[in-house]
Amino acid sequence: MTGLLALAAFEQPMKRFAVLLGIGSTVCVVQGWTLAAMLFSLPFCVIWAYCGWLRTEPQLKWLNLMFAALYIYGLARHIWWTN
Repeated sequence: MTGLLALAAFEQPMKRFAVLLGIGSTVCVVQGWTLAAMLFSLPFCVIWAYCGWLRTEPQLKWLNLMFAALYIYGLARHIWWTN
């Protein structure tokens, strides 16, 4: 648990950065830039999963981990099919 608390002082800046990532991801979705949307969304989900662990919000952390896994799958699929 100590490792998770190491970044607790940066929680608000991380959340602000996550909001920017979310906005960027939304713009990418609207523009049809699938790869960029996944690249913005993955760190967004990781930040919010971390914040869920920090605040012990189980529904938030598990939901974001599920989405992070789906983005990792999507990125791996993209890399696999474009090479």
